[in-house]
Amino acid sequence: MPQNDTIPKENYERFITRAKAQGEVYGLQGPDGAWAVCPSEEDEEADVIVFWSDPTDAARHQKEEWSDYAVTPVALDEFVEAWLKGMHEDGSIVGPNWDENLLGLEVEPIELARRLTKGANEGKRKK
Repeated sequence: MPQNDTIPKENYERFITRAKAQGEVYGLQGPDGAWAVCPSEEDEEADVIVFWSDPTDAARHQKEEWSDYAVTPVALDEFVEAWLKGMHEDGSIVGPNWDENLLGLEVEPIELARRLTKGANEGKRKK
């Protein structure tokens, strides 16, 4: 059944706004160091690594196979410069602010990096 596109888009916009305001995002990291990953619905070759802009939202997913995973913050600059770059190189996709049913937008890492850095460098470009 197709999902309503409005809510995933709102969740994505909220991810951008909160991440920029807080300076960090949250993932679920397992005891072995692995991060919460889902298969892509759009690209059978890709994995989706899920992140949230609120630790409470991330904690809601600590169940079933992720019950022993810890909510782990990632600084925004590290997320953009290391995580998103690496995910782009690996062919992974980002799942920002997926809901309790693990539904949401699948976003290319390079696109998310552009959105998260938009406005951040504008003052540096002007001379």
